[in-house]
Amino acid sequence: MGKIKKTKNPKTAQNTQALPFNTDRGQHILKNPGVVNAIVEKSALKASDTVFEVGPGTGNLTVKMLEAAKKVVACEIDPRMISELKKRVLGTPSQNKLEVRSGDVMKMEWPYFDVCVANLPYQISSPFVFKLLLQRPLPRYAVLMFQKEFADRLIAKPGDKDYCRLSVNVQLLAKVDHLMKVKRTEFRPPPKVDSAVVRIAPKNPPPPINFQVGFFKFRKKTIFKQNCNFLFPIFKDYCIFCKNYSIF
Repeated sequence: MGKIKKTKNPKTAQNTQALPFNTDRGQHILKNPGVVNAIVEKSALKASDTVFEVGPGTGNLTVKMLEAAKKVVACEIDPRMISELKKRVLGTPSQNKLEVRSGDVMKMEWPYFDVCVANLPYQISSPFVFKLLLQRPLPRYAVLMFQKEFADRLIAKPGDKDYCRLSVNVQLLAKVDHLMKVKRTEFRPPPKVDSAVVRIAPKNPPPPINFQVGFFKFRKKTIFKQNCNFLFPIFKDYCIFCKNYSIF
């Protein structure tokens, strides 16, 4: 993978130190531009791409993606971060390429996007992945940073100690690849655990599974065993997701 070159940006460091972060909302800002550049490089953005970013914070990742993509739609729940982000691009060529949406990403309708690139708050990792895989039209892929333990479960293969229901569910619907590790010391403030960046590329066309009909059609355990026992974990998780986020 190679070493990530550590570089400093005094202006960025000064801004982020002055702004207190809410760790209860998963606000851990990437402070190393070398890591940010590596994520953008691995995202392989096209000049025609619309990028969906969740939790942009002060915009360290956002400004780099604005240089590479046609447009970035950034979703942020914290008004302070929105203010910092808008100030950061004010008067620059990137200003007209940025759209900021305020609110909880799990409770809003998502925009159209080609690629999702985000340093996700750890608290929404699982429901976010479910919603991503249900997005239509399907994005090309998502490059997402997760808590390392969660990422390990996403990419685990049969026989691995981390292989679980999450592994089965996601890998049925998408190709998942590990891209890079990110140490906790690369964040301000540092989280308690290390992180990892993965690429989730939804299978297109997706498997012929009608989730909204299928779950209720195959409710009985005997039918699951006879016809689609391997789909039970997916329908179960999908039902929980729908209940929590009012999909039905």
